[in-house]
Amino acid sequence: MGRRPRKKGRDIHGVFLLDKAQGLSSNDIMQKVKRLFNANKAGHTGALDPLATGMLPICLGEATKFSQFLLDSDKRYRVIAKLGERTDTSDADGQVVQTREVTVTEQDILANLDTFRGDILQVPTMFSALKHQGKPLYEYARAGITVEREARPITIFELSFIEYQAPYLTLEVHCSKGTYIRTLVDDLGEVLGCGAHVTMLRRLAVADYPFEKMMTLDNLQNLVENRPLEELDVHLLPMDSAVSRLPKLNLTAEQTKSVSFGQRVKFANEQQIYGLVRLFSDCGLFLGVAEINQDNVIRPSRMVNYGETN
Repeated sequence: MGRRPRKKGRDIHGVFLLDKAQGLSSNDIMQKVKRLFNANKAGHTGALDPLATGMLPICLGEATKFSQFLLDSDKRYRVIAKLGERTDTSDADGQVVQTREVTVTEQDILANLDTFRGDILQVPTMFSALKHQGKPLYEYARAGITVEREARPITIFELSFIEYQAPYLTLEVHCSKGTYIRTLVDDLGEVLGCGAHVTMLRRLAVADYPFEKMMTLDNLQNLVENRPLEELDVHLLPMDSAVSRLPKLNLTAEQTKSVSFGQRVKFANEQQIYGLVRLFSDCGLFLGVAEINQDNVIRPSRMVNYGETN
């Protein structure tokens, strides 16, 4: 018999809230966090551009099963836009392709912001990770190829004016998944008639994660150098934090056993909960996510494999 392959790290499960610094790609910094925790598995929850800073939840271990829920969650950003210049990437990392005089006033800006509030359609930037025939759009863009993109529905829950010191405009945006802040700024610049691009972007929030729980990579590295590795784990948020907005369902011992084997379970459903739920065992252990259909049947969907820790 062949030997079982050794695992490349620890079986730790949770979510680390990274305060991403400017300059690194989300994937590069995720790999650094994975190595510092010596985790056997990691995944981020929606890339931030190298220019951007701020909240980047990184899922470790079994928490990676729930990263999609954070990808789909709403987010909040602080953005500074420079009016008068349009770039090919809609941010300061790109090349200036058009320069126009800036004559807009604060009143002009305030009058046009409402155009971008609520449910709107947005055409994704060519410099995005969206796929076309299996390749990210940014690969086509770097080759000088423009691909036709369909407008996608997004929601801008809040678009708050913070400050305008010409030519720099500061806004705060609370938006749905799939929103490109670079595109929002570029579109606003066109409506204002002067063009614009992002010079600073900071993600303030993802779903309900607390801003104060974020930690920089430098601080994490300092902890690794000065404390036992296991002490890092206190800085992980629980796995179910990634699905905290789903209703919670506590199971009986019998239901726990059945669900743990992947079996569907019919129950009384006195709370009349339907759709996706967070499942907890009779001992209060997070089991994963399940769907409850109209027949009051629990259908396990993404379940935690605690056996990996054995």
